[in-house]
Amino acid sequence: MVPLSTQISFLGIGLMGEPMVRRLLQAGYSVTVWNRTASKAEPLAEYGALPVADLADAVGSADVVVSMLEAGPVVGLVIDAALPALRQGALWIDMSSTRQSEAQAFHARLAAGGCRFIDAPVSGGVGGAQAGTLAIMAGGSAGDYVRAEPVLAAMGRATLVGPAGSGQVSKLCNQLIVGGTISIIAEALLLAQAAGADPAAVRAAIRGGFAESKILDVHGQRMLERNFMPGGQVRTQLKDQHNILAAAAAAGVELPVTDLVTQRYESLVEMFPLADHSAALLGLEQLNTGHRVGKGPDLLP
Repeated sequence: MVPLSTQISFLGIGLMGEPMVRRLLQAGYSVTVWNRTASKAEPLAEYGALPVADLADAVGSADVVVSMLEAGPVVGLVIDAALPALRQGALWIDMSSTRQSEAQAFHARLAAGGCRFIDAPVSGGVGGAQAGTLAIMAGGSAGDYVRAEPVLAAMGRATLVGPAGSGQVSKLCNQLIVGGTISIIAEALLLAQAAGADPAAVRAAIRGGFAESKILDVHGQRMLERNFMPGGQVRTQLKDQHNILAAAAAAGVELPVTDLVTQRYESLVEMFPLADHSAALLGLEQLNTGHRVGKGPDLLP
């Protein structure tokens, strides 16, 4: 078990990192925070965190390092820069979304330096991070997971899904379902509108049936409201789509529907990179000139 006296260093204070740090602080942990743009970490001092501008200083006294960074290459650079300062036996929990092969490489790199590693990507978005209800998919040894579990429990519901790299596989399975389902819901609402039905009433009618899902609830409502302010982002979903296809290629399987969904997000990313991934509706409407769900203005970042 990890006692509350454990020193945690949290690296990456973005849309997700900020509320995750606040959950750790609310649970009673001592948390040092670091961000490549140091000013983004400073507001967390108000809640009891210790912002530190130098990476080596941030991780040097840490028992547990939690990283929530943009992508695998960034995680790799930060691990390389931090390794000389890490304590022997320190546990690194990477909660970023990376490729399976990258997570396995991080594990090997840290193990060679006398440290431990778990990949623990999350699902649930900013709302889940704020509420401490993230779904956390962990890959690592059973012993390391026991050590990490209390820390993860402050941020959500964690499940050990296999050895290092397996957390990323689980997250990719999650994102495969999310990306495909968002795209299908956009098609359903546009069809309802184009065929003369009330799309909001159609969504209400099918809820509770086999089509019910968290995505129909959250992103279906976003589409009806034309609220594309970011929870997730188009560019992040596209990164996940590419990682899914890379994992499929490595496993020797073809995912034809996922390939089509990836193409749809590729068509969006230049125009709406920072929009919520429910902006799949915008791409669909561009394919169907003259058809639009709802009457309100688009809310875009």
